[in-house]
Amino acid sequence: MGELTSLFRPKSVAVVGASKTPGKIGHSVLANIIASGYQGELYPINPRETEIAGIRCYPDIASLKDKVEVAAIAVPPAAVIDIAEECGQAGVKFLIVITAGFKESGAAGAELEKQLVGVCRKHGMRMVGPNCLGLMDSHTPYNASFSKDSPLKGEISFLSQSGALCLAILDWSFAEGLGFSRFVSLGNKADLTEADFILDAAEDDYSRVVLAYLEDIVDGRRFLEIVGDATRKAPVVILKAGVSQSGAQAASSHTGALAGSDRAYDLAFRQSGVVRAKTMEELFDLAMIFTTQPLPRGSRVAIVTNSGGPGIVTTDAIEGLGLTMARFAPETIESLRPGLPVTANLYNPVDVIGDADWKRYAYAVERVLADPNVDALIVLLTPTAVIDIPELSRFLVTQRAQHPDIPIITSFIGGRGITEGAKILSAGGIPNYVFPERAIAALRGLVEYADAIKRPHYMGTTDAPGKKPAVVRAIFDAVRADGRTALLGSESAAVAAAYGIPVPVLKLAKTADEAVRYADEAGYPVVLKVASPQILHKTDVGGIKVGVKSADEVREVFAAIMSSVAEKAPDAKVYGIEVQNMLPAGREVIIGLSRDATFGPMIMFGMGGILVNLIQDVSFRLVTGLTREEAHKMVTETKAYTLLKGFRGEAPGDIEGTVDTICRIAALVSDFPEISELDINPLFVYNDSVNALDCKITLE
Repeated sequence: MGELTSLFRPKSVAVVGASKTPGKIGHSVLANIIASGYQGELYPINPRETEIAGIRCYPDIASLKDKVEVAAIAVPPAAVIDIAEECGQAGVKFLIVITAGFKESGAAGAELEKQLVGVCRKHGMRMVGPNCLGLMDSHTPYNASFSKDSPLKGEISFLSQSGALCLAILDWSFAEGLGFSRFVSLGNKADLTEADFILDAAEDDYSRVVLAYLEDIVDGRRFLEIVGDATRKAPVVILKAGVSQSGAQAASSHTGALAGSDRAYDLAFRQSGVVRAKTMEELFDLAMIFTTQPLPRGSRVAIVTNSGGPGIVTTDAIEGLGLTMARFAPETIESLRPGLPVTANLYNPVDVIGDADWKRYAYAVERVLADPNVDALIVLLTPTAVIDIPELSRFLVTQRAQHPDIPIITSFIGGRGITEGAKILSAGGIPNYVFPERAIAALRGLVEYADAIKRPHYMGTTDAPGKKPAVVRAIFDAVRADGRTALLGSESAAVAAAYGIPVPVLKLAKTADEAVRYADEAGYPVVLKVASPQILHKTDVGGIKVGVKSADEVREVFAAIMSSVAEKAPDAKVYGIEVQNMLPAGREVIIGLSRDATFGPMIMFGMGGILVNLIQDVSFRLVTGLTREEAHKMVTETKAYTLLKGFRGEAPGDIEGTVDTICRIAALVSDFPEISELDINPLFVYNDSVNALDCKITLE
């Protein structure tokens, strides 16, 4: 049992603000608790009443002789703080604050909510809400909400940040015959958050899958930690709303520009083992498959159909969603031959032809399920005059029992003709989807989850052996003291070098004479480039010159760059000219970092150089939880990997050195969370080494 056991299975509940008046929230909450069949002690609290619904009413919590585990509060917002204080003094464990008028209503409400949280912290109480519908548990049973109905008993735990959506889904579920173990309206999530409820539901014996509709996540790192553990106990499916780019902040770096407003959620869900639903329809399609089917051994799917068209559509969906068409063993194909017409297709998809009766279907299904290369089966059907759909449905239910380790799903396409069969399938634990694309999308979620929980849940970050954090701290302190957030190129290179990242020789010259001295030390040819935090793209202002071959040319170029920058970027503060030794050309890749407000730093790898934004051949990971294995996968996910491993006869590049650089950057930003953006573009990758040619770092 989880930490929230007393919240969902309380021995005693008080309704503060209970009312005799229909239409009032306090009346609905009390009536729902009674109607739900709750068996514990129930205490209406209202100083103006002595009895409500035949139950003795008390003036306040302090009047009760026994301690109360849960108090549902439905009073005006101005009274909530005092009520919460009384509950805390009386030893109440949990508050369900249904009252609205807190942070969702503006600054004054936000301050009131802050006070409410303070009261809860002081007394060790946990709180749902405020501004929530309430919650329900169909197995207790217990409905502490102002919904007009209680859910059917089932195995789905549903959380929603929208109370209105809770009501709509609940009403819809009756028509679908869909049952729930729990229904939770999260409200403002001032105390208990989605992470708390997900973990508790995953530990609940009655909840086989956890569904959530979320608009945001309160604490990204805590979510990764808690939900990453929860998904190893039960599947978690989340529909995250608000994915448009309109809410994304503008970013100056390549990495920030490519990150997008929703990418961090994708990464967080993938890392923690959450299956992400794209629509409400898909959310409940996934619920159907997770509550009825076993996890598959792999991604190989077989199709049995009586029509070629749906078989083709399903094949396209399987391959389009990253699953695999099963390749039957030769003996399976031979075993199918005697029982099917010569016109039937014996390969996947198995087409039993339009005149098939249920026995021909059964013949094919039995043999396909016996094939060791089949991880999952979908049975397609279009209703014909010769097929007994209820009989086929009953047969498939028997196969469900005989093959408990293989997911079996159906797409009986039709309306009136398939209704009875669909009911038989549902009762027997086989979900039927109206169209095959929905079925395959649900199956893909099942496969995705099965793969995800095979990966260990890791919450650390890669390290950088030999790192020198004291050097980095001194550089950052100097930059802050100078009133800057953007590091100069020479400073960025020194930071990278302190964490073991190979960089070219790079020094800042304030005069032409200094530039000549540094160039002589580095060895010709050299690169000269302007040092200014306001100039992000040096070529646009004539701020860079490569291949400078002599001391005289250094002086000429120094003067030319300073003159060009003064003309084209007159407001930029120029610190001097950086002198860098020339490096031989290598394969150009980019490694970068941007910081997400919820989940922290995200690291990027991809094709580098001037085409990075055009080609957008990149992969991302969250720094939290990054392993060397995942860093290697980042590289292999891109087209840049094709070049690095050797293209058209070229020798392979230093892939391990590239991966090591990713890991060292992750260690750097983990140690220094004040780094808001970082780009190494390009990182030159040679056959046996790498070098960070150009590094940019910005602090918060």
